[in-house]
Amino acid sequence: MDIFSKIAAGEIPSYKCAENEQFYAFLDINPVGKGHTLVIPRREVDYIFDMSDEEIAAFQVFAKKVATAMKQVFECKKIAQIVLGLEVPHAHIHLIPMNQESDVDFRKPKVELSEKEFKQIADSIYTAFCKL
Repeated sequence: MDIFSKIAAGEIPSYKCAENEQFYAFLDINPVGKGHTLVIPRREVDYIFDMSDEEIAAFQVFAKKVATAMKQVFECKKIAQIVLGLEVPHAHIHLIPMNQESDVDFRKPKVELSEKEFKQIADSIYTAFCKL
């Protein structure tokens, strides 16, 4: 079981933002920006394009709902969606609140947040998600 599967299963703590039977969303602990959220399928699959058409469609619909919740929590122009990452062999989507394209520059220093801030952000997104 990879690290993202362990997170979705609750074996590793996370700042949960949303979930359903197929997918799980949680805050990135090394965020590019405040609210940086990862969305993953619960099923272990390394490459997003190895998912079936039905899985990809459901994945995108779930990510859209998470992004909608995030947009209610953060004052931003858009929620960026990025599919990027080789370090964890598990398909994932990055959702990041943005006002300009430089807000999603993965080369810039990561945002440092306290545990209290992470928890407050995750709880706010989760509350908004549950109301959708």
